[in-house]
Amino acid sequence: MSYRIIADSCMDLPDYLKNDPNIKLVPLTLTVDEETIVDDDSFNQQEFIRKMKNSPKSPKSSCPSPDAYMEHMDYDGDIYIITMSSQLSGSYNSAQLAKKLYLEENPHKNIEVFDSRSASVGQTLIALKIRELIEKNLPFEKVVNMVNAFRDSLKTKFVLESLDNLRKNGRLSGLGAFIASALNIKPVMGATPEGNICKLDQARGMQKSLVLMAKMIEQDVKDAHEKILGIAHCNNRERAEYFKEEVLRRVTFKDCIIVDTTGVSTLYANEGGIIAAY
Repeated sequence: MSYRIIADSCMDLPDYLKNDPNIKLVPLTLTVDEETIVDDDSFNQQEFIRKMKNSPKSPKSSCPSPDAYMEHMDYDGDIYIITMSSQLSGSYNSAQLAKKLYLEENPHKNIEVFDSRSASVGQTLIALKIRELIEKNLPFEKVVNMVNAFRDSLKTKFVLESLDNLRKNGRLSGLGAFIASALNIKPVMGATPEGNICKLDQARGMQKSLVLMAKMIEQDVKDAHEKILGIAHCNNRERAEYFKEEVLRRVTFKDCIIVDTTGVSTLYANEGGIIAAY
């Protein structure tokens, strides 16, 4: 069955999917000081981290235009679009407008836009679910319904070295001043069913927070043997492997993937951040 998955560049891919001809990424643009950086194959993570550290200003991101999505829609097959949470970016609205405009000229085309209500490796798990269902030769409408159900059951948690970029960009509104950096408190964060960011718990120090997040996954995961654990890290593979072991010695998942963050996820996760989706 002919298909194409289009996602914004917040979706972090494992190496084996980076050259998949059925997957196309639409880049966001990142701004540090006055410099604009395109989040595409040219993105240099370590250089970007260095620029963020040296900048007195908060880095920002801009969502793709509808035209950027439409460039990938001229394709003889079904189209599935995955965006980061609509509560965190305008990417979803841009993709929806692109769908509307394209269908005006191509009314019989099958196109669905999924608001991941997550980000990074959460989007990746949705892409893997789409591939899995298509490989079962399910019709477009069935795939859409089952992916929406999968999305609704998807959980995302994360622990970051610093929440400054999220806070400065307004992604933590309403959470209050709970961060005690002088005490090395690391909150375990999560996503609400609508895709907003919420605080779940906290511990002192990164290692204790990662263990706490692993225990939380153990407590709330359902049917783990049927699910993939997705882990994204920002320039700290060793920490991701440590977290993986902490989870897998408690819970038996069907599989586990580890990805490094690209541009948008690097901006918000910051160096050392760990994101889990399942």
